Amino acid sequence: MTAHLRWGIVGASKFARTQMAPALHLAKRGALTALATSSRDKAEDFRRIFPNLNVHATYESLLDDPEVDALYVPLPNHLHVDWALRALDAGKHVLVEKPLAMSASEFDRVIAARDNTGLLAAEAYMIVHHPQWQTTRRLLQDGAIGTLQRVSGAFSYDNSGDPGNIRNIAATGGGAIPDIGVYIYGATRFVTGEEPEQILSTEIHWENGVDVWSHVTAKFPSFHYSGVVSMRMAPWQDMTFHGSEGVLRLTAPFNPQVYGPARIELHQFGQDGFGPTVTEHRFPDANHYVLQAEAFNKSALDGTPFKCPLEFSRGTQVMIDQVFAKARS
Repeated sequence: MTAHLRWGIVGASKFARTQMAPALHLAKRGALTALATSSRDKAEDFRRIFPNLNVHATYESLLDDPEVDALYVPLPNHLHVDWALRALDAGKHVLVEKPLAMSASEFDRVIAARDNTGLLAAEAYMIVHHPQWQTTRRLLQDGAIGTLQRVSGAFSYDNSGDPGNIRNIAATGGGAIPDIGVYIYGATRFVTGEEPEQILSTEIHWENGVDVWSHVTAKFPSFHYSGVVSMRMAPWQDMTFHGSEGVLRLTAPFNPQVYGPARIELHQFGQDGFGPTVTEHRFPDANHYVLQAEAFNKSALDGTPFKCPLEFSRGTQVMIDQVFAKARS
């Protein structure tokens, strides 16, 4: 049995260098060994942190490297499916940045390739590996807030001053919903275990073919959902689960340690409806990128079920597809 998973990164993105490369390096039972980039400057940026990194000048060369067991793919969104399939065809496990695909039907090709090869393929939806989300789901299931009636979410930042950013370009699969809507849609599904029955309303603002602001409401089997995502607003993130007897609120749900400390507020009310008891759950040391990499390593090496299988990620893309279909109608 292989003791460690040897990782290669396809493309030298800033996010890969600052977040995922360190996580792959720190995660138990894994090691970052290779990078593919044609940019000498970007390669040197990585080598300042990882001096022994084997740098390939082409992505294809990395695919052929027998000393690499798994690939992390942080390429622009429209390239994700192609490179996931190439990785699996080359005999590599593959972790692909979200969104893995631009439509739910595209997931089916990757799922089929995963099943045919017996390799692990997954979307890098890191938040489900963070204990704040696992705790939120447990508290909800244990009835800490009574019967769930409302879920609301918000996630925003402002990249209006960077028109060349791939998130602002339609041809590369840009848009706020693919970039960050995936978080509030998927988080709602992960915690509740429910799927939307109907998208009730959508209001989307577009710039150059890219959604830059949206407000969406939806009906789930047992609750109502409302969410805003934007690439044209001040940075903000919040998720709230509102029940008949209390409220769960996550104050840094998606970028803990960067946006703010990971913290869950549990507001519980007595029978008179007054005087809430507030309990806080804090997670100061958890790094969801490291936890995600460790879970992937364990699953690839031991066959342990992965917390975020492609079927779950496909379900989030189904909701994204439904939102855009509602907007078109």
